[in-house]
Amino acid sequence: MSSSTVKNLTFEMRPPPPKAHLHKTLPDSAFPKGFLLSGTHVGIKKSKSAEDLGLILTTSPAERTSAAAVFTQNSFAAAPVRVSANVLAARSGRGVRGVVVNSGCANAVTGQKGEEDAWAMVRAAGEVGNAAVASTTSSSPAGDNDEANMLVMSTGVIGVRLPIDKILSGIQALPSSLGSSPAHWDSVARAFLTTDTFPKLRARTFAVTHADGTQREYRLAGMSKGAGMIHPRMGASVPTATGLHATLLSAIMTDVHVAPKALQSALNYACARSFNAISVDGDMSTNDTVVVLASGAADALEIDEKDNESFIQFRDALTDVAKELAQLVVRDGEGATKFVTVTVKGTKTYDDAHTIASRISTSALVKTALYGEDANWGRILASLGSLQELSAPIDPSRVSVSFIPAQQQNGTAPSDSPKPLLLLHNGEPQPLDEAHASSLLSQTDIEILLDIGLGEESAQYWTCDFSYEYVRINGDYRS
Repeated sequence: MSSSTVKNLTFEMRPPPPKAHLHKTLPDSAFPKGFLLSGTHVGIKKSKSAEDLGLILTTSPAERTSAAAVFTQNSFAAAPVRVSANVLAARSGRGVRGVVVNSGCANAVTGQKGEEDAWAMVRAAGEVGNAAVASTTSSSPAGDNDEANMLVMSTGVIGVRLPIDKILSGIQALPSSLGSSPAHWDSVARAFLTTDTFPKLRARTFAVTHADGTQREYRLAGMSKGAGMIHPRMGASVPTATGLHATLLSAIMTDVHVAPKALQSALNYACARSFNAISVDGDMSTNDTVVVLASGAADALEIDEKDNESFIQFRDALTDVAKELAQLVVRDGEGATKFVTVTVKGTKTYDDAHTIASRISTSALVKTALYGEDANWGRILASLGSLQELSAPIDPSRVSVSFIPAQQQNGTAPSDSPKPLLLLHNGEPQPLDEAHASSLLSQTDIEILLDIGLGEESAQYWTCDFSYEYVRINGDYRS
């Protein structure tokens, strides 16, 4: 372990904790029906053992499939973002075959050639996908043989053009390795990665009670990537402007039969409470994209927003998976040594709570104090007080702030975990036990709880600390 000496103070440089245990091996039964996948190496990344191209296909007929997506709101939205938005809009969310993804190059700020390359990936993957599904199933191909039926995602360095010939050749070779085993799912999850330290793959089974009283079981599985340039604010449309390293990408698949409009509504809700509620460094990427594909392969009972109970059950299951994937991105934050939950309650509106949590989560002063395990809670209040865009002004005499230790899933703290530490109560500072604070802040998982004292709404954000390692990674990412 090394250290840096500044002004006669020795500051310990802690390495990030190991994260390999966060990669889980999932059984066959965990994955939704109606999908084929493959991941491979085509030479975008230098390491020949690293997957850098992935393909996800649905094998269901066009009328059974639906797709939804949210995209970055960055004015320099990358070519794959704009192309995917066009494909999705042209099909009104129906009959989308799947997703082709590459890592190692973001295809962002690459001009007209970048857009042409993104379309080339879509059409090549669509052609391959149509042929692969036709040869392996007796059903009509999803997308009715139209080659422009794929979404595309790219991640990596910005301002560099794709090695498109390598990618197109790789797409042509993918059908020979398509499958639906856990290994196939894992290989595509790996094809998403850039500075990530582990593939992020999660799944869950959930029940839905349909309007006719029938209860059925379905599956959701998703993969995400992201470690830096993480502060998404995604929406269902992209900025009108056309056209700066890592990105948030996620693809979530389900075998539910769900109407496209309902699927988009469910994703919008889930994203607001998951991917749009995380921050590693406060920078929004040019490529952020979350896609949900529904194969409808489980049964013919379609979920619509009008079927209130079944829609809410599906929406909440999607939100749970999205939260887990989003939190894995933060846990894998570049150089991160802490996973920090920022909980804000007592606001007039949800948007106010979300805005406050976002501001605290992006404060460099707060994040460096967390790395230094310094209970400098004044930085939290300074960040809170700087907000001017809230629906109701902050009343300092009503604000309370606490540090909370990591909680187990059953809601009880580990036996060796320190007790919560109240720092400010109704605007009055509380006596600070430095030993208590040091013990609490040494934990890997920490919660910052702010009670604004003005209302009943609440929101959460997930963030991490800033470390020396973050600076090292980002100081030479491109070179």
